[in-house]
Amino acid sequence: MLKALLALLVVVPMMALAAGFVFTVWKTSEFETVYPNIGTRTDVGGYALNSVDLPAGANADLPPIVFIHGASGNLRDQLFAFRPALEGRARLIFVDRPGYGYSDRGGPENDTPAGQADAIAHLMEKKGIDRAIIVGHSLGGAIAASFGVRHPDKTAGLLFLSAATHPWNGGVDWYYDLAATPVIGTIFRHTMLLPVGLERIESGSRAVFAPNPMPPRYVAETMPGMILRAGAFYANAIDVSGLNAYVRTMAPRYKEITAPTVIITGDSDDIVAEEIHSVGLKRDIPNSELLWLKGVGHKTDYVANGLAVAAIEKLAGKPRDLAAMAAVFRAPQSLHAATAR
Repeated sequence: MLKALLALLVVVPMMALAAGFVFTVWKTSEFETVYPNIGTRTDVGGYALNSVDLPAGANADLPPIVFIHGASGNLRDQLFAFRPALEGRARLIFVDRPGYGYSDRGGPENDTPAGQADAIAHLMEKKGIDRAIIVGHSLGGAIAASFGVRHPDKTAGLLFLSAATHPWNGGVDWYYDLAATPVIGTIFRHTMLLPVGLERIESGSRAVFAPNPMPPRYVAETMPGMILRAGAFYANAIDVSGLNAYVRTMAPRYKEITAPTVIITGDSDDIVAEEIHSVGLKRDIPNSELLWLKGVGHKTDYVANGLAVAAIEKLAGKPRDLAAMAAVFRAPQSLHAATAR
């Protein structure tokens, strides 16, 4: 009886892991069929970065703009947010960061925002872009800041949206550390992550927007579930788990940034502590402007999209009173109109 019980305790978990593995393989294939690559993969030195490159129109009035998504995302996130307002006005580059979406991870140098900033700089060179306004949301802000430090000649301006850029006390959610752990993390990513994570896609996305409403087609358009693929989540876990240690050494260098900079943050952000990161950016970057938005959470790229576009215009040299705009800003009750196609 005891032997049978022990055998059961071994067999049942093994069967569950096997079922999780089969489901993960099937669902990953389905993701990539339903959401095929809409960009172009470009070799940037032995591996490929994927990007959507929208050309400037005949009456373009802005310099090239590069958009860098945050953790757990892909280029569709920023594309859905900014394409309607900016298409034709500038050359727009929406990038899958290394390991995300349809980009390769590349070498170990891409385990840090510095390496990813260099990869994006190389992509710009391959595309014939000398300088651009760099827009970074959330963890993408750490890459944007590193870009400004490491590639000042390529930086026409910096826009930080709810950025994560400075050291903080504490850690990150347990599943990031688990997924980044050798052996057990590999088992977790290939068996349990996707079936468990799927249950949280909708609620997790709404939580990222809270207290503001999530656009009704956000999940369908941006497909955050793509991050649950084993390889993509490994890149995500490495990035999130290593961010605090990285910014401890990098943040003191932000004072080297010379490009004009705008920082937009909400005062109700439960994902990134604005009083640490956005305030830190304002303190550390000369020639920077910080805009606080009342009642706005983490998704300033969507909730304050009009203000973000005005900030890009100001970075391009157009007269814009961003402080006055921020003072009268009211978070929308619905984003239906803003996301209509």
